[in-house]
Amino acid sequence: MDAACAERLLPTIAQAFKAENVTLRGCSETRRLLPDIELAMEEDWRTEYLAPILAVRIVEGVDGAIRHISAYGSGHTDGIVTDRLDWADRFVQGVDSASVLVNASTRLSGGGDYGLGAVVGISTDKLHARGPVGPNDLTSYKWVARGNGHLR
Repeated sequence: MDAACAERLLPTIAQAFKAENVTLRGCSETRRLLPDIELAMEEDWRTEYLAPILAVRIVEGVDGAIRHISAYGSGHTDGIVTDRLDWADRFVQGVDSASVLVNASTRLSGGGDYGLGAVVGISTDKLHARGPVGPNDLTSYKWVARGNGHLR
């Protein structure tokens, strides 16, 4: 989220999260806008919480978001909400994740959502075959979904 967007959206988003008892942690710029939240530490950017906790960092534009995701992301699913097609395209090309969603919920990233049936495992590897490897085993997918505010 960049600074202009953050100033406009973060206070409203923070209220909604607070109503649902979600703990927010943020960078110093985020805390300037939301002084009551906890300061995010380096490990917060790498942590996948098994609790209602969200770490928020304000970055500089789509390239800042891509750099942050490249450094800290899991490679599983990432999304962008934008009305700028050029930003969406830059994000899709720049983020190296198995699923990239544009203007759609990142909850739409399961096997059933892609017509693959039930999920039996999750892999963020690009080469995952073991044993004899044929041409079909060398295929790696990058899923791109574009929406218009679609939710699960």
